[in-house]
Amino acid sequence: MTGEAPSWADQWGPGGIGAGDDEYSRTGEVGHNRKNKSKVAFEKAKAAASSSAQKIKLGTSSSFKWIKDQCQKKGSSK
Repeated sequence: MTGEAPSWADQWGPGGIGAGDDEYSRTGEVGHNRKNKSKVAFEKAKAAASSSAQKIKLGTSSSFKWIKDQCQKKGSSK
């Protein structure tokens, strides 16, 4: 049994299983795609945050205007 399996050095040493053509360590297409996906995800998150901030700003502004109108109505009826 021992003769059939590759040794630790054969598997993990220079030129072994973990050397060279690992898709996560390459700087070619896989790394480039990973960067693009990260950039696209960041841009989507940034757009969502910006949209949410605009909605919050608009909602807050309308709320203050409504409160101001309510206060003015009560003040003018006296």
